[in-house]
Formats: sequence, structure tokens, C-alpha cells
Amino acid sequence: MTDSDDSLRETALTDTHRALDARLIEFGGWLMPVQYRGILEEHRAVRERAGLFDLSHMGELFIDGPDAGDALAASLVSDPRTLAVGRAQYSMLCADDGGIIDDLIVYRLAHDRFLVVANAGNATVVSDALADRLEGWDAVLDDRSMATSLVAIQGPAAAGILRPLTDIALDELRYYAIAEGTVAGMPALVARTGYTGEDGFEVFVDWARGPELWAALAAAGSGQGLIPCGLGARDTLRLEAGMPLYGNELDRATNPYEAGLGRVVKLDKAGTFVGREALASAAARDPDRRLVGLAITGRGIARHGYPVLAGGRPVGTVTSGTQSPTLGQPIAMAYVDRAHAEPGTILAVEIRGQPVDAEVVSLPFYRRARQVAPSSSPTTVA
Repeated sequence: MTDSDDSLRETALTDTHRALDARLIEFGGWLMPVQYRGILEEHRAVRERAGLFDLSHMGELFIDGPDAGDALAASLVSDPRTLAVGRAQYSMLCADDGGIIDDLIVYRLAHDRFLVVANAGNATVVSDALADRLEGWDAVLDDRSMATSLVAIQGPAAAGILRPLTDIALDELRYYAIAEGTVAGMPALVARTGYTGEDGFEVFVDWARGPELWAALAAAGSGQGLIPCGLGARDTLRLEAGMPLYGNELDRATNPYEAGLGRVVKLDKAGTFVGREALASAAARDPDRRLVGLAITGRGIARHGYPVLAGGRPVGTVTSGTQSPTLGQPIAMAYVDRAHAEPGTILAVEIRGQPVDAEVVSLPFYRRARQVAPSSSPTTVA
């Protein structure tokens, strides 16, 4: 089933999705599967067993050269120079005014080689911005977005499914780490990252080998409850895990401190970076609004754009909302005025013209019991 037009880009796996009778929709300029068997079934598979995702719409940007680390440190809010080889960090590309252009994951592949993964809808913007910011540095950007297939396997059974297919020692691969090796006989980068709140891996291979990788993982997991999952389940999973989505929680009108991500900004790193002055100013004061979690205690689901009320007057806006399959109740994230942002505050969301009670709660809504080294960083966006 397809809701699309002919102008959309397709991944190397689109025919695979069609064969699986996925519902295909537009997302970030791409034709992508939103669901196969159903969002609820796919969500539960990832929480309980494992799910397989096509993420080939994401942007993969390789930065090489003696100045690669310094150039990225001057371009992003984090400091990639502090990464050990084989480790990753969550970061952001900000404008001069501190607004978020995109949130990213940066992997250090070698001393002078990095991989930056950008959101699908922002990949070209990020590539162009980094190319501009690398001018004057001894560093080269190689945009491999259209040459790379990215498949994620997420869930508690993910490691057991992937382990027999790879020569990478998965037990030694920590959370927010990456290694180079083979998967099902093909050269691959394997990262222990994801966007679901579960343990899992993201596997990068050459574009044309995406279907081969998908088939190998699907076959290996067929007896362990692995099923294909679409963007619908990915969204409900990341929302339960309190992970921001660009275009909802993050945008050009939002700075990292409002989003509760000030820890990502390294104001004390050596050298300046784009947006530093504005972000230093933002860090010195309490933000006027804050990103919070909302547990909807009345009936109804809060959706993107719904007003948040206190005493009948607007004090914020819902950014994302759903019926949580894991918690069995409606949940949402919202920006609210700082006076109403403390956990335990009782507010309301206007749903279909009626106020519905909601309580401010700490994020995330769901946290798994970790069996690998933890990280305080959220993971990449769609």
C-alpha cells in the first residue's frame, strides 16, 4: 500500500517493503514504511523481542583530514575531539542565534576520520552547512548518504540475533560505540545506538547491499520473534523513551537549553564554535519555556500542536503525543512556561475543544534495565 508521489526518493529496500505489504508514506522527502503488521504489534515486538528498521533515509557524512576533529568542534556544540576512536556522542548543529538546525550523532572512526549521521529531512542542509564550516580547515567532507544503506535491529533479542552473523565482538561493543567488521559476509560498520529506548544496533553497508543485509537479519531472527517495523512504531518507541524528534521537539526556534539538552553544549571547549555567544547567554538564564513530559490523566490523546492550559489559559504547546502501548495510557511531550514545568504540576490539554487533565512528569516515560554501559545522551532522529 502506498501513499506517495513519483518525486519521492526510495531506499534500496523499497521493493522489499512492498513485498512485505508495508504501508509506504512520505517522510523527509523519502518513501518509507510507516507500518507492516500494525504499529502496536511492531512496538511490542521491539520492547519484548526485536524489530528490524530501514533507516537508509538518514544522512551519512564522513569527515576526514588532520583537522577533522578541530573543524567539527568549531562546527558543532559538542567536542568530538574528546571521543576515543570507536566511540560516539550526541550533538547538534546550531545557527549563530543558537537555534537548532539538526541533532546528530558523531562517531569517531579513526584519529582523523569521523562519521556524522543527520536526520533525513535535514541531511542536505547539514551537509551544506558543514561544507561551509569546514572551509579553511584541512578536512574534507564526503557525503555518502546516497551510497549507504542503514538497517537497525532493536530490542532485547537484537544482540543474540546479530552475534552469529558478525565477526565483531558484540559483548565488547559498548553503548554509543561503533566498530568495523563484517555482517553476513559484507563489510559493515556496526554501532550500538538506536532510537527506541532498547538495546540494539545500527548497521551501515554499501547502498546496494541493503536488501542482502535485511534478508540475512530477518532470516537469523525468524525463530526469535524478529519482525519488520515501520516509522509509526519507531515514533511511539522514541516518545516513550523521551527522545526528541526534529520538527516536533527541536527546530530553528528552539535552543538546546529549552529542550533540556544543555549538557550537550560544551561552552568550555578549546576554541570557539558557531552559536557559542548566543548559547552562552542562554545558559546564563533560566529558559522561558521547558520541554516536559505529560501523563494524560483524563480521556483523550494529546497531539502535536494542541494547547496546554493552566487555569484555563494557554501556557504551552504539545509537541508529540500518543497512547503508550507499554504504559497503557496517553502520554505527551510539550513545551510549557517554566512556572508550570515542575513534575507534579497539574495542567490540562485542550483536546477537541475540551480541557483534559494532565500531570507534568519527568522524562523518560519508559527506561529499560540496561545491560550495557549507559549513556546520558539521547540517540539519532528520523
